[in-house]
Amino acid sequence: MPDMITTINPANGQELATYDITDDAKVEKALKQARKTFEEWRRLPFNKRAPVLKNIAKQLRKEKETLAMLATLEMGKPIQQSRDEVEKCAKALEFYAKEGANFLANEMVETDARKSYVAFQPLGVVLAIMPWNFPYWQVFRAMAPTIMAGNVMVLKHASNVCACALAIERVVVESGAPKGLFQTLILPSSKIEALIGDPAIAAITLTGSTAAGSKVAEAAGRNLKKQVLELGGSDAYVILEDADMDVAVEIAVRGRLVNSGQSCVSAKRFVVVKAIRKEFERRYTEQMKAATYGNPMDVTSRIGPLARIDLRDQLHEQVIKSVEKGAKILCGGFIPPGPGAYYPPTVLNNVKKGMPAYEEELFGPVASVIEAKDEKDAIRIANDSIYGLGGGIISRNRARAEKLAAEELDAGNCFVNEFVHSDVRLPFGGTKLSGYGREIGTFGIREFVNIKTVFVK
Repeated sequence: MPDMITTINPANGQELATYDITDDAKVEKALKQARKTFEEWRRLPFNKRAPVLKNIAKQLRKEKETLAMLATLEMGKPIQQSRDEVEKCAKALEFYAKEGANFLANEMVETDARKSYVAFQPLGVVLAIMPWNFPYWQVFRAMAPTIMAGNVMVLKHASNVCACALAIERVVVESGAPKGLFQTLILPSSKIEALIGDPAIAAITLTGSTAAGSKVAEAAGRNLKKQVLELGGSDAYVILEDADMDVAVEIAVRGRLVNSGQSCVSAKRFVVVKAIRKEFERRYTEQMKAATYGNPMDVTSRIGPLARIDLRDQLHEQVIKSVEKGAKILCGGFIPPGPGAYYPPTVLNNVKKGMPAYEEELFGPVASVIEAKDEKDAIRIANDSIYGLGGGIISRNRARAEKLAAEELDAGNCFVNEFVHSDVRLPFGGTKLSGYGREIGTFGIREFVNIKTVFVK
């Protein structure tokens, strides 16, 4: 096993930096500090925790440009999206600083006791295993509710965003937060199982692939530790015959190209009823062709490179295999010449069951257009997936669309006339192979607490 990790700029293939892997002694020291901090932090009232979160938010904003630059360099996110991501993290911290005490207030329950209620108490050290695609947001949307609830956190981030991972710890420290409230460990995936088994770790939160989630769940289950898993997705958007075509195309383009298409919850499959499929396909392809891709430091680039060359090549292989089985390329579908992990906006039609473009998650700017006979058939196709993270309905009839979203789509996040995205005020998570548990919202802050019954006779 290597004792160092080297990061690569996906825009040009050049090495960025090399990082020492955190050795076992330093890991043990970090966990010991985390436990010590937890015993002190858990006893602070909410009105003492809240200013700590607000100070971290202030420090994030102070260093927004530096942090944004790191994300763009390490994983290729277009620079304005990197800036927006940092701001979203600051708002999440402020949200829980304001609402955390309300979300975790004792709930009185009428029984035959003199007094009985439900209390919410923190569990301990939470291990966060996070991916590279939103190197700050994925961490802070887990961290903000977790520490406001009285827990502390250690982070094992994706190996290609080491600078972002260390920057998060530095921001927390420089904000004046208690020592050990949040710590970053630079570790390869091979070390995760042992870390999960360490007695100091109370619970685990992971965002990542379904395969990674399965391994973490197995290790956590073996050690009887709570976990929250936010995994892959192949979100379907049902576009009904009465959809406003301008709205449908705009949502479809934004939803597929956000973060250069590298989001578990981005729009991936567009299930269009037969009556309007050709018009949607034509207009959508035109706009996808027009979307600019290139240097992520250039604010005119809507799309940057994919995060790694191997991920770009894997995406292209999925496209080629789909074409071999009968899919048609309407635009894109090629590896551009030159350095960098770039892939152009791509639209496939004639997508059928059995193709990667139908069955698998396409983690990049590739869209699948699938024709449905009618509304009922469209819902069937949308639900015909191993995943259940998000989905959408696009229709002028909001009541009809809302009923379908609420009652028929089999996913954790169902939006009407908008592309699916996370909002700190709402719970976020999936069903089926997209995982279980919820992040953010009221439900997110209650994931890593002991829901305790108190009964006084």
